[in-house]
Amino acid sequence: DSLSFYYQGKSTVKFPVSTISNYNAFDISLRIKVKDKYKLLKGVTVFADTYRRDSIENRMEYAKIFNYNNPTLRSNYEPGAAAGLDLDELIGIFQFKKNKQHLAFQKRLVEQEEDKYVDYRFNSKLITRITGLRGDTIVLYKNIYRPSYSFVVSSSLAQFYEYILNTSCAFKREYGIP
Repeated sequence: DSLSFYYQGKSTVKFPVSTISNYNAFDISLRIKVKDKYKLLKGVTVFADTYRRDSIENRMEYAKIFNYNNPTLRSNYEPGAAAGLDLDELIGIFQFKKNKQHLAFQKRLVEQEEDKYVDYRFNSKLITRITGLRGDTIVLYKNIYRPSYSFVVSSSLAQFYEYILNTSCAFKREYGIP
């Protein structure tokens, strides 16, 4: 969903693909001085992030939120020592607003992750390949017939493609698209 370039261990800013209006005019040049008249440059390596990699990075970045559990009463007993209560946990129990905010943020992050997964599976390239829709019509189709996360996860590949084919036929009939 974004492009960035690396040269000699340094990277450029990320360019979101959705903001690139004309792919043919998109140009990022590296000015490299070559001492010899004819010299081969080193090979170019293209890294394609997958949904799984993006999801793992997101989980690592927000690990504290994803691993958050409501505070509970716990003892900090160790063999040979005196038993006691964990005061941080005890105080945490009564921080209702903070606990509620943590859980709401955790829920929002999970919803964003689910939305990204649906976007990853229900993408324009696949829809164009199956239906032939292009341009603005594909955007309208995706907004109207976006499947739920539970359907995307539970359906087989054949069921998912059948859903796209059936809904695209209904979409074409409704909007008079040949």
